[in-house]
Amino acid sequence: MANNSYSGVKNSLMEANHDGEFGCTLKELRSLMELRGADAITKISETYGDTQGLCSRLKTSAIDGLSGQPADIEKRRDVFGQNLIPPKKPKTFLQLVWEALQDVTLIILEVAAVISLGLSFYRPPDTERQHCGKAAGGGHDETEAEAGWIEGAAILLSVICVVLVTAFNDWSKDKQFRGLQSRIEQEQKFSVVRGGQVIQIPVNEIVVGDIAQVKYGDLLPADGVLIQGNDLKIDESSLTGESDQVKKNQDKDPMLLSGTHVMEGSGKMLVTAVGVNSQTGIIFTLLGAGEDDDEDDEEKKEKEEKKKQKKNKKQDGSVENRKKAKAQDGAAMEMQPLNSDEGADAEEKKKASLPKKEKSVLQGKLTKLAVQIGKGGLLMSAVTVIILVVLFVVDTFWYQGLPWVQDCTPIYIQFFVKFFIIGVTVLVVAVPEGLPLAVTISLAYSVKKMMSDNNLVRHLDACETMGNATAICSDKTGTLTMNRMAVVQVYIAEKHFRKIPLPENIPTSVLDTLVLGIAVNSAYTTNILPPEKEGGLPRQVGNKTECALLGFSNDLKRDYRAIRAEIPEEKFFKVYTFNSVRKSMSTVLKMADGSFRMFSKGASEILLKKCYKIVTASGEPKVFRPRDRDDMVKKVIEPMASEGLRTICLAYRDFPASEGQPDWDNESDILTGLTCICVVGIEDPVRPEVPDAIKKCQRAGITVRMVTGDNINTARAIACKCGILQPGDDFLCLDGKEFNRRIRNERGEIEQERIDKIWPKLRVLARSSPTDKHTLVKGIIDSTIAEQRQVVAVTGDGTNDGPALKKADVGFAMGIAGTDVAKEASDIILTDDNFSSIVKAVMWGRNVYDSISKFLQFQLTVNVVAVIVAFTGACITQDSPLKAVQMLWVNLIMDTFASLALATEPPTEALLLRKPYGRNKPLISRTMMKNILGHAVYQLTTIFTLLFVGEKLFNIDSGRNTPLNAPPSEHYTIVFNTFVLMQLFNEINARKIHGERNVFEGVFNNLIFCTIVLGTFIIQILIVQIGGKPFSCVALSLDQWLWCTFFGFGSLLWGQLISSIPTSRLKFLKTAGHGTQKDEIPEYELEELDDVDEIDHAERELRRGQILWFRGLNRIQTQMDVVSAFQSGTSFQGALRRQASNSSQQQHDVTNVSSPTHVAFSTTTTTAPAANSASATVGYPSGEGIPQLHLPL
Repeated sequence: MANNSYSGVKNSLMEANHDGEFGCTLKELRSLMELRGADAITKISETYGDTQGLCSRLKTSAIDGLSGQPADIEKRRDVFGQNLIPPKKPKTFLQLVWEALQDVTLIILEVAAVISLGLSFYRPPDTERQHCGKAAGGGHDETEAEAGWIEGAAILLSVICVVLVTAFNDWSKDKQFRGLQSRIEQEQKFSVVRGGQVIQIPVNEIVVGDIAQVKYGDLLPADGVLIQGNDLKIDESSLTGESDQVKKNQDKDPMLLSGTHVMEGSGKMLVTAVGVNSQTGIIFTLLGAGEDDDEDDEEKKEKEEKKKQKKNKKQDGSVENRKKAKAQDGAAMEMQPLNSDEGADAEEKKKASLPKKEKSVLQGKLTKLAVQIGKGGLLMSAVTVIILVVLFVVDTFWYQGLPWVQDCTPIYIQFFVKFFIIGVTVLVVAVPEGLPLAVTISLAYSVKKMMSDNNLVRHLDACETMGNATAICSDKTGTLTMNRMAVVQVYIAEKHFRKIPLPENIPTSVLDTLVLGIAVNSAYTTNILPPEKEGGLPRQVGNKTECALLGFSNDLKRDYRAIRAEIPEEKFFKVYTFNSVRKSMSTVLKMADGSFRMFSKGASEILLKKCYKIVTASGEPKVFRPRDRDDMVKKVIEPMASEGLRTICLAYRDFPASEGQPDWDNESDILTGLTCICVVGIEDPVRPEVPDAIKKCQRAGITVRMVTGDNINTARAIACKCGILQPGDDFLCLDGKEFNRRIRNERGEIEQERIDKIWPKLRVLARSSPTDKHTLVKGIIDSTIAEQRQVVAVTGDGTNDGPALKKADVGFAMGIAGTDVAKEASDIILTDDNFSSIVKAVMWGRNVYDSISKFLQFQLTVNVVAVIVAFTGACITQDSPLKAVQMLWVNLIMDTFASLALATEPPTEALLLRKPYGRNKPLISRTMMKNILGHAVYQLTTIFTLLFVGEKLFNIDSGRNTPLNAPPSEHYTIVFNTFVLMQLFNEINARKIHGERNVFEGVFNNLIFCTIVLGTFIIQILIVQIGGKPFSCVALSLDQWLWCTFFGFGSLLWGQLISSIPTSRLKFLKTAGHGTQKDEIPEYELEELDDVDEIDHAERELRRGQILWFRGLNRIQTQMDVVSAFQSGTSFQGALRRQASNSSQQQHDVTNVSSPTHVAFSTTTTTAPAANSASATVGYPSGEGIPQLHLPL
C-alpha cells in the first residue's frame, strides 16, 4: 500500500510541475488556519472531504510525505512562501557614527575645539598686545601664532577617532550578535517524512505539504492539520494567553499552530502555512510594521497602563491575578481563587514578599562604580576650570592691574576656552568609560571561547553568574552518565538472567509477546540505526531508554522494524504517552476478534503494584500476590538497582470483546490488572570524566546534588560512582515522597523552615517530579540560613524541567537530549550534554570576574594619577602638564586597549582552587586597593618630581608658565612620556590581583596582551618622535628615552615592594564597588519593579545614573541598543520565539521577560495530580526593558 501511495505522489508531483498548480491557494490555507475546533473540521470536510483530501490537493502523501525533489520543494517555496520571517535591517555604519556623536562629552569637546580653532585665526593688533597681560605676551613669534590652530584641529581629529572606534565596536557587536542568534537557530531541526523516510531538517527548510512528526517537548515551527495523534496536548498560551493545555485529535480539534508547545503525546501533522503566512507570522508582520516608529510611545503607554491596572486591580481581579499566577515561579501557590478580589490582594502581597531573581549583578556593581567615579570626575573638572579662571582673572586684573581692553577680549576668551578644554579633558580621563567596554569584551570573549568548550550561551548574564555558583542540581541521565543505554540483566519466565539470555532460553510465546510490546509501545521516532563507521556501536536515535529496549529486541534476534511495518501508528487504537505523573507509557491495539490488548512499560516499583499476574516459564500467566511482589523487589529489583541499573517493567493486559469497550478516559481503571512479562535492568555507564569534574567542583566550594527520576537505590549507586557521595559521609538521599513529607506541614503547604533543615545535607533526590525539582531549587535560592545567598545552577532536558531552569540563577539545557521547551527556558545550552562542560562554565565565569578586577585595578590607578596631575598642575602652573590630545591618547590606552588586553586573559585551573566570591563581594578588594594606592603614590611622586625639578635634573628649559601658543617643550614631553611608560609597565602588574609576586606568569599564553603592550609602546615612540605640535611633543634623545623607560620599569620593582606589605596590617584600607543589595533599594523603586520577575541591577543603576553627562553610561546604552539586533531575529524560528508575547499583550496575562529569547513559565497544580502542567510564554520585550546582553568587539 505504501509503495502505491508513494508512486501516486510521484505521478501527481510530475503533473503539478507540469501544470504549475496545486489544488488549493495560499489564501484558502490562510483562512483555513484561522478556524478552530468544530468550525475547522466542518470547513475541511466541506471543502476537501477530509485530511486525506487536503493531502492530495497539496500533492503529498500522509504516509510517505513529499518526494523531496529539489524542483518540487522550490516550487512550494515560490507558491506558499518560505519558513522564514525576514529580520529587521541592521543599523548602517553611518547611523552608528551618528549615534556615537550624540555623546554629550564629545559634543562639549567638539564645541570647545571649534571655538579654539576660530579664535586661533584672529590676529589682534601687535601694538595692543602688552595691554593684555604677561601670559599673552612672551616669546610669541609669527610661526607659533600660525600654529595655534593645531590644538583645536588635533582635538577634532581625536574626537573623530573615538567616534569611529565606538561605531566600529557597535557595528561588529551587532554583526556578531546576529551570528550568535543564527547559530542558535540553525541548531533547531525538525523531523519530517520525505520519500517515506523520517529525516531531520532545519526548520527554515520546512515547506507546505511536508508531513512533520511532532512529539513531546517540541516548539511547533509552522501551522498544520493533525493527521494522526497519540494523546496530544498543546500549550497555546503563547498565542491565546490561556494556560490550559488543549487536547488535539482528528475528530474535535486538529489545528496545530506555530509557536505553540507540545506538552504531551505525539503525532503527525500536514504543514499548511509557513513563515509570514502562519498565524504567528501574520501577527509578527502586523506588529513589525508599527514597531519602529512607536516604540517610545508604546513604552510610555505600557507604563501608564500598568499604573492604571494597579489602581483598578480591585475591579479587575481576575485579569491581574491570572497575570500574577503566570509570573509566579512557585508551584504551590495556585490554591488562590482566580476570580476573587481577595485572591488578587493575597497574590499582590505574596508576589511582593517573594524574592525576585537578580541578574546582571556584576554589571550593576560596575555601573554604580562608574556613576560614583563620574560624579567625582565631574566635580574635579568643575573645580579645575573654576580655579584656572579665578587664578587668571586675579593675576591679570588684580596683580597686574590691567583694565579690560576690547581688543584683548578674543585673547581672554582663548584662555577661557583653553581652561575649559583642560576641564573637559580631566572629565574625559576621570570617567572610566572603559568599564562597560571591558565587561562587554570579557563576556563576549568568554562566550566565544565557551562555544568551543561545548557551552552555547544564550544570555550573556549567565556567564558572569556562573562564576558565583555555589550549588549545581544536576540530572543523572546523559549529564553524569553517557546516555547510551543497554539492557544488561533481565528477569523473565521466572528466571533472573545476569546476562542477555539466548532466544532459545525463553518460551516462544513469551518472546513473541515481549518483542511485540517493545516494538509498538515505544515512539516510532526512536530507532537503532547502523553504526556510522565500520566496527562502531549502533546509533541510538530518540528516547534512550526505548533504544535500550529495541536493542534488547535485536539481541534476541527479533526484528522490531518488521512489526512496525505491519502495525503502523495509524492502526493504534489509543496511546497513553509517558509523562512525569504517569511514569509509564501504554499502547492499545485492537485485535482481529474485536478484543483489545494494551502493552505497558514503566518504572518497575510503580508498574509492579498494578500487576495481578506474571508470565511463568511455561508461557502461561499465574497470580502475582503482594507477597510475591515483595520477594521480587528484594531478590531482583534491589540487587539490580544497587549496581546502578535502571529497572523497567514490561506488562500487558487483555480486554475481551465480550466485556464491551471500557471507559478509555478513566486511566485508573485501565492501568490496572496487568500481567508482568519481564523486568529489565538497563545500564547507563557514568561518563569517565565526571568523577574528576565533581572533585574539582567540591574543591572550588560548589555543592553538587543529583536530582533524578530513577529509584533511590540506582541513584545512590550512581552518586557513589560519581563521587557525589563518599563512604562515611553524613549526607541525605531522599526520594520525592519522603522529601515532600519532610517539607510540608499538616495542611500540605511547603514551609521554608522545613526546607532549610534538609537542603544543606541533601545530595541525592530520587524519584523526583519536576515540581519537586522546582521546589528544591526555589527553597535553596530563597534560603537565608547561609551567610551568602546561594547561587544555583540547574540542568534539565524535559519540557517539565522548564520552571526549575527558569527559577535557577543559571539554567543549563541539554543540546542533544533536551526538548525545545527546556532550551527556551535555559541560559546556557550544553552542546555535548556533559557535566564536565559545566565545570568549564564555572571557570570562565570566575575568569570574567577576575578579568574585570584586573582592568579595574589598572584603570583606577591611571584615573587617580591623571586627575591629580591635571588638577594640581593646572592649579599651580595654570596649565595642565598633560595636554588635551595627550589625555585622549592616555584615555585610549587605558580604556579600549587595556580592556582588550586584560579582559582576554585565558582562565587557568587555579581559578577552581578558591571558594566562590559570592554576590555581595566588592569589586575592589583591600589587596587591590593597596595596589591602586601604592602605585598611585609611586607614579605621582615621579611625575611631580619631573614636573617641578625635571628641568634641573635633565638640564633643559622649564616647560612651566609658558605663554598661550608657546611651542612644545622637552620638559613636558618627558613628563608625558614617563607617564605613559609607567602605565604600560603597570599593565603587567595589573595581571595579578591576589598579591602574587610573579606578574609574568603565563603572559605569553595571551597573545592579545603581548601585541597590545608592544603596539602601544611603538605608537608611543612615534607620537613622541614625530608627533610634533598636534601632540605637544618634541623628539627626545636616547638618553632621555632610557630615563623615561627606567622610571616606567620602576613600576614593576615598586610592585614587588607593595606585595611584600601584608594587607592585614593596613587597617585603614576600604573596599569599593559594592552592589546595591535588595534591601537597599528604595521603596518607590521596588514598587516600579513589582511587575517584573527579575531585578536587573545594571539597568537600575543605569537609570539612576542617567542624569550624569558622560560617555561610560552612554556607551552602555549604545551597547544595549545594539541588542535590538536580537529583537529582530534572523530566521523564522527566532521570530516564533519572540513575537508571541507581542501578539497577546492585549490579553493582559502573558509574562514579559526582559530578554527576548527567555520563556516565562508557570506551573499550575490543581487538586488532581494529573493536572500538573507547565505553560510556556514566549517573552519578547517591545522596548519594555533593555536586555542585558552585550557583544564583543
